[in-house]
Amino acid sequence: MSERAAPFYCPYCGDEDLRPSEEGHGAWECHACNRAFTLKFLGLLSRGTTANSPHGGAP
Repeated sequence: MSERAAPFYCPYCGDEDLRPSEEGHGAWECHACNRAFTLKFLGLLSRGTTANSPHGGAP
């Protein structure tokens, strides 16, 4: 089994001073801006979704 992926930076301030939170699975704390947030894996995209399709990728 592989380790869980960790965020590299805070989505609010961009700092890298992140630590797992005691709030539960996927919860993180940023000690630079004093915010807490959670991450959740929603699932895999269907194989037919590409960067050129209207529902996936960059515009």
